Amino acid sequence: MFQYKLNTFADEKNNDLKKMKKIILLLAITLIAVSCNSLSEGEYSITGTIKGLPNGIVYLEKPDENGMSAKAVDTVKIIDGKFEIKGNSTEPEMYFLQVEKVNGKVAFILEEGEISVEVDKDSIFKSKIGGTYSNDEFYSFNQKSNEIQKSSQKKIMDFQMKNMAKMKEAQEKNDTVAINSLRKEYKGLQKNMTDFLFGYPKDHPKSYISMLIIQSMIGNPEHKIEDVEIKFNALDKKLKETKVGKKIAEKIKEIKNASKAIPTTSGINVGAVAPDFSAKNPQGKIVSLKSSLGKVTIIDFWASWCGPCRAENPNVVALYNELHTKGLNIIGVSLDKDAAKWKEAIAKDGLTWTQISNLKEFNDPIAKQYGITQIPTTYILDSKGTIVAKDLRGKELKSKVLELLNSK
Repeated sequence: MFQYKLNTFADEKNNDLKKMKKIILLLAITLIAVSCNSLSEGEYSITGTIKGLPNGIVYLEKPDENGMSAKAVDTVKIIDGKFEIKGNSTEPEMYFLQVEKVNGKVAFILEEGEISVEVDKDSIFKSKIGGTYSNDEFYSFNQKSNEIQKSSQKKIMDFQMKNMAKMKEAQEKNDTVAINSLRKEYKGLQKNMTDFLFGYPKDHPKSYISMLIIQSMIGNPEHKIEDVEIKFNALDKKLKETKVGKKIAEKIKEIKNASKAIPTTSGINVGAVAPDFSAKNPQGKIVSLKSSLGKVTIIDFWASWCGPCRAENPNVVALYNELHTKGLNIIGVSLDKDAAKWKEAIAKDGLTWTQISNLKEFNDPIAKQYGITQIPTTYILDSKGTIVAKDLRGKELKSKVLELLNSK
């Protein structure tokens, strides 16, 4: 009996030792895993999987300030359908992942922490991002906006098919009442999306996406600068202290100051003669409006940093190339501050018409003279320099220019 008890005690002791060894081993494995995965302050790790592409290359791309192009800042290999990119980040910024030989890019927010990306090479726009607060928010935002867009898409397409002929007829007759009525109805179909988009910052004050939405509102004539400022001020303090946040604050201040200094605009309404002005072109030569007048002249207020302006430029380039020899002239007045960026945008967008700037942004004396508080803003002048229309785009602009060119 004693021998049995002794053996039993020895067995229990051995079992306890085995259990302790297992616990120690598990703790060691856990510590190793933590030490491998933990990141220091300011570090990021992007781990990704790519379905359908076992090997290849992934480029980490940083967009320029205008969001018009991006350049690779890091390159990694895809091994067995997986990749990892590590680095340092001081604040959230929008970046892209470009997979070699795959159309499209994956937009995400580069910030400290562990970012996860799941990519399907055959459907890159369905990529899933997450892992950090901003990217979880970004993914949810995209899911919701896609859901709203799908629900509205059929109604919008039906409206376009039904009213295409009506809009064309209204433009040909210059029937502004009919044009505005159709536009209003079209905007009504997009109300769910605009309500979601511009209401997002209020419910997500810590989201980087909220700040980008507010940035897109600046210069949009549908949003008063005072309303934009209220939304911006409600954002989290950390967001407002980022580079984008500081730019937004500076732009709001400039527009408000410019508005205070703007004289009466009664002399630059439709029907008035456009006031003459002059400034230096990219070569440093003084050019005036008077010297640039054609049978039809467009005054185009824009800037290299203005996304909507740059998006509209291809349409204006096509219009100018088609109708310049028939008498269309354009004079671009840039509200830039940086001469190099101004000249780079002119070259990149292929703007071959007259360009001038005082490089003072909204404090430009020409902008103040014309009461410019948002861009793009355009004035259409007849051969005598009289303002006949303002802020026309696309087909409406072309229709008005053709009407003036064909008039006697």
